Amino acid sequence: MIRDTSGQDRIVAPNKYRRIGWIAGGVALFAIAAAWAMGNSGISAGHSVKRSDMVTATITRGTLVRDIVSNGKIVAANAPIMYASAEGMVTLLAKPGDTVSVGQALATIDSPLLTNALAQEQARLAGLEGEVERATLSARREQLSARQVLDTARVELEAAERESRRGDLLIAKELISRIDFEKVKDDYKKAQLRFDHAEQEVALMADTQAFELKNKALELKRQQLVVDDLRRQVAALEVTAPVDGIIGNWLTEQKARLSRGQAILTVVDLSAFEAELAVSESYADELGLGMAVELDLGGVKTTGTLASISPEVSRGEVLTRVRFDNVDGLKLRQNQRLSARILLENLENVLMVRRGSFVSDGGNHVYCIKGDIASRTPIKLGARSVSHVQVLEGGEAGDEWIISGSDKMKQAEHVSLY
Repeated sequence: MIRDTSGQDRIVAPNKYRRIGWIAGGVALFAIAAAWAMGNSGISAGHSVKRSDMVTATITRGTLVRDIVSNGKIVAANAPIMYASAEGMVTLLAKPGDTVSVGQALATIDSPLLTNALAQEQARLAGLEGEVERATLSARREQLSARQVLDTARVELEAAERESRRGDLLIAKELISRIDFEKVKDDYKKAQLRFDHAEQEVALMADTQAFELKNKALELKRQQLVVDDLRRQVAALEVTAPVDGIIGNWLTEQKARLSRGQAILTVVDLSAFEAELAVSESYADELGLGMAVELDLGGVKTTGTLASISPEVSRGEVLTRVRFDNVDGLKLRQNQRLSARILLENLENVLMVRRGSFVSDGGNHVYCIKGDIASRTPIKLGARSVSHVQVLEGGEAGDEWIISGSDKMKQAEHVSLY
């Protein structure tokens, strides 16, 4: 009997390493084919990135509005601070939140020094008024005496004139001697001189008295001004409301002793509001009065105009005030929060693209997509707004850029997208 060869057979186990080799060979062949395809297209991609991981945007041509986004609050356009006009103890009459009207007393200041000064100056004023009246009476008396002397001199002159004419007649008839005639003429000349001197004395006395009375009147007027000023200061010790509104805050304590010029309280005028915005100091030099501002008050849109810019920087910010163009229909409240866009400039017919992380990464390079390949391209950016940035160099209208997610590119010159 002839035996078969089954006894010589042995089981051969499948070789897993051979299978791995076939798979590796297939991957290598695919890589070679892909490299060959890209080599034929003239681009060598370093690695591949999923397109859905990227944020892209297309360059467009249009109007770019340069703006600044800021947050702020509603404040009273007029909120005067009341100050102490003199040193003294204050008594506050109105509490924070109280409604007040124009002229209503808000506080009083007790200043003994000022009230005593007023009393002293009033007494001096009364004394000067008495001196002026006394000087007026004295001037009238002196004028009367001078007038009496003048009238007497006039009578004596008239009598001497008659004697002179009588002497002329008598000497012509040789009824009096030459000596008596000359004596009559001398008496006439003396009377004439006395009258002239009396007349000049009256005029001089009138001028002197007018001068003296004028000086007295000026001194009285000067003292009256002093008293009026002190009265004004004493009246200012009662602090009154300059506008209709409410009391804001007490800036001192009840019955505190104040120095001159110390703040007492604030009065808030609720009839006019403005928006107060805090803008980063990096934009301070670009701000200008009269710029248009778009405001958002909890979903309610309105517009305004930049009315004031603070000259100082506080905590890296510059405070600005915006005046509303129209407040009709707006329900404004003190310290109401809002957001705003300050419109700096309108650039028409420019290339622009949406902002993304590529701007904060330096804005010197961007990945431009052509088909399935993203190529690293040098660019130059211009003006920037909150949502868009101007493209000066490196792109054309219709180009698609990767604006965010380019960190996965690892700065490769070319990247394949899938």
